[in-house]
Amino acid sequence: MSEFVQSLHEIFERLGRIETRRMFGGHGVWHEGRMIAFVTKDTLYLKSDAGSAEHFDKLNLPPFTYERNGKTMPMSYRQAPADLFEDREEAALWGRRAYEAALRSGQPPKKKKAAAAATKTTAKKAPVKKKKKAASS
Repeated sequence: MSEFVQSLHEIFERLGRIETRRMFGGHGVWHEGRMIAFVTKDTLYLKSDAGSAEHFDKLNLPPFTYERNGKTMPMSYRQAPADLFEDREEAALWGRRAYEAALRSGQPPKKKKAAAAATKTTAKKAPVKKKKKAASS
């Protein structure tokens, strides 16, 4: 894991706990089970949507794009503002915006693999209760 990715834990400390995981040659950033950002080539991209786009637009922050079949495809992640790395309150604000966009996306939160596996191994069927026979009169 790069120093840049490791530094995100401190940068977002006022947002709350984040988790980072390797994915697609970069790292995903999760908060409360929702992917709020990702890092590629030491550049942070935050989750965005129509509700948060104006904040990115004001600062001319571009979306992350990739090439597919000769076409440029934008994703719903926009480059993070530079101020975020110097000001923890600013980082918390942008982190909340990204988290809110993730909530609005309708995607369910991702469960940790270990937690999901533990649930599967400890889950048992409840015993079936037998009905008592009615007393004869």
